[in-house]
Amino acid sequence: MVAYKSKYKQLLPELSERARRLVVAADAKLLGRGGITFIHQASGISRVTIQKGLNEFDAKISLPKNRNRRRGGGRKKITHTDKTILKDLKALVADSTRGDPESPLLWTIKSTRTLAQELEKKSHMASHATVATLLKDSDYRLQANRKTQEGVEHPDRDAQFQYINSRAQAHLKTGDPVISVDTKKKELIGNYKNNGQTWLPKGQPIEVNMHDFPEPGEGKAVPYGIYEIGKDRGYVNVGLNHDTGEFAVASIRRWWKHLGQKTYPQSKRLLITADAGGSNGYRLKLWKAELQKFADKTGLTITVCHFPPGTSKWNKIEHRLFSFISINWKGRPLTSYQVVVNSIASTKTQTGLKVYAVFDDHKYALRKSVSPQEMNALQIIPHEFHGEWNYTIKPRK
Repeated sequence: MVAYKSKYKQLLPELSERARRLVVAADAKLLGRGGITFIHQASGISRVTIQKGLNEFDAKISLPKNRNRRRGGGRKKITHTDKTILKDLKALVADSTRGDPESPLLWTIKSTRTLAQELEKKSHMASHATVATLLKDSDYRLQANRKTQEGVEHPDRDAQFQYINSRAQAHLKTGDPVISVDTKKKELIGNYKNNGQTWLPKGQPIEVNMHDFPEPGEGKAVPYGIYEIGKDRGYVNVGLNHDTGEFAVASIRRWWKHLGQKTYPQSKRLLITADAGGSNGYRLKLWKAELQKFADKTGLTITVCHFPPGTSKWNKIEHRLFSFISINWKGRPLTSYQVVVNSIASTKTQTGLKVYAVFDDHKYALRKSVSPQEMNALQIIPHEFHGEWNYTIKPRK
């Protein structure tokens, strides 16, 4: 097969239409039974064309010189016999792409078969193969979504990145902790499919549930991560119900109790870099109120710098910690909270990443409000540059 493919790749483009037909027909006849299928697969020329070449041999058809077909021979292109089919096909695809509510394809899969059915309703007769050919000839291709748009780009985006970097460098220079925080994607607890593959004996895959609907008594793991930028060290607090501002600060408090205060015994300040939204968003009152309580209890002066909206992928915890956790447990069902904790804690990298993980069985309430009086009592000092994103919380005496 390889030899034939190589031969046809070099030879056929140099031949006329009839010469190509006769060459492949001759090879098919030489091979005997199954020759047409074999040559079709090797050359890409249709079985119908190969059979036509064989018929020409058998009937000893002779065409005038420099002619590949009889006069008027060959099927006419559908765009020649149906003048409006291409226009109607492009309209169907375009309407669906734009999200036109009147488009019949807005909520359907734009397969070639579906498009052929819709064309039939418009009195066009075309097979799904013909539809595919028309689309390709019109420079349409099958394409997946690509993540590129981050929403409206803030004019001070780059300036905020530089501001965060300068603050982080100043804290690291004096030996003070700098942490990147965020919540990892919630994970179903139970015998469910986990994306990825892992090495297992041949023919012995791990069998999991057919569906991803949570069973009674099972829940979701909520991993909140803290990544120490100066130490290449991660700490993950695995919750069992809601991702709230109270849970986010409780996770940071646990990190400080278990690791932070032992590593930075002389530090009186802490820098936190976080996303603009979620349980640690810059608009969330509960996040700030809980940070104030944390500052009061530890005596730490806490500075928070948020990444601009739509730039969460720049947060270091995403590609320095969470990505490696996902790699470590890929293809493994997360059947219990202990499996989640153990999988996170066993995550390592060749560059020396060390990860700690704990289970938090406390149930955090939703919609916990903070009164205006409580907000007024917070010792929050907005920075001159984008005080909504950058602020310092001082402990109250």
